Amino acid sequence: IEAAGGGDPSRTTFVVEALARADGKRLWERRIDATGDLTPVHDKHNLATPSPVTDGTLVFAWFGTGQLVALDRGGAIVWQRHLAIENGAFDIQWGHGSSPVVHGDHLILLCDQPARSYLLAVDKKTGKDVWKADRGKGRSSYSTPLVISGAFGTEIVVNSTERIDAYDAKTGAHLWHAGETSRFAVPTPVFQHGVIYASRGYRSGPYMAITPGGRGDVTKTHVAWNVATGAPYVSSLLYYEGLVYMANDVGVLTAVDAATGERVWQERVEGVFSASPVAGGGHVYFVSENGDTVVVKAARAPQIVARNALGERVVASPAISNGRMFVRTDQHVFAIGR
Repeated sequence: IEAAGGGDPSRTTFVVEALARADGKRLWERRIDATGDLTPVHDKHNLATPSPVTDGTLVFAWFGTGQLVALDRGGAIVWQRHLAIENGAFDIQWGHGSSPVVHGDHLILLCDQPARSYLLAVDKKTGKDVWKADRGKGRSSYSTPLVISGAFGTEIVVNSTERIDAYDAKTGAHLWHAGETSRFAVPTPVFQHGVIYASRGYRSGPYMAITPGGRGDVTKTHVAWNVATGAPYVSSLLYYEGLVYMANDVGVLTAVDAATGERVWQERVEGVFSASPVAGGGHVYFVSENGDTVVVKAARAPQIVARNALGERVVASPAISNGRMFVRTDQHVFAIGR
């Protein structure tokens, strides 16, 4: 998905594209005129930053103007809404960045804008509201919600500038919160083996392990460990084979023990990392902004096994599917594998 200027310089068009997995051939393209306010954006960011998601039947795309569209697998519009017109302008600094999340019959949407903040669940087939949780004013978030299933029910975990919150996925009722304020909340939490691993964002901020299922302020009761500094500004944490991996915007790769939060190893490499790391086949892949992928053996000692160059800027996180890695640069989508 990208924001593209058309022939009319005063007009902005959003584009949703489908590419064939086998050879990258463009299968269809849907263009949608941008309406409403065009928020100024960061140079690593645009008004189409949210990732599209699908349940296999419908594709959901969300844009920085507040426009939300559901498409079928052929690219036809099934339904669309404009959340900024309905609920107030999307006025977050640098533009909206949170992606939609499919959960069961619902689409979960985090709308943390300074003027008004709310968490919204809509029916994925119709786009109609199921529930809406008011989050007050003064919060901002570029993070995507995390839906987890635990012994105490299904929770939606949200990282924002005020704190980390969790909501009941069925009703939108607030369940618990932890952590202190953070100036910019970008990373998305991850969940493995019954534990939430979360970083707050901004410059070398905190990261922590939280056990779900609490109520109210769980900072002193459900936070298994907390490290006060060292987390990435933008990219999210990665859990893989007992370790939590991270890469920051000054070229430092770090692995910590998932059980204790203690640093296992740290290695400085050339590059700035905005994309989140991914893993598979016993290796962790860190993609830098200059297009280099640093391949590290998943182990308790640092071992760089390869450094592969694409030669184009990368700020989007790669995706792994069925033995292939898909990497989006500013100019292309690459499929890497056999």
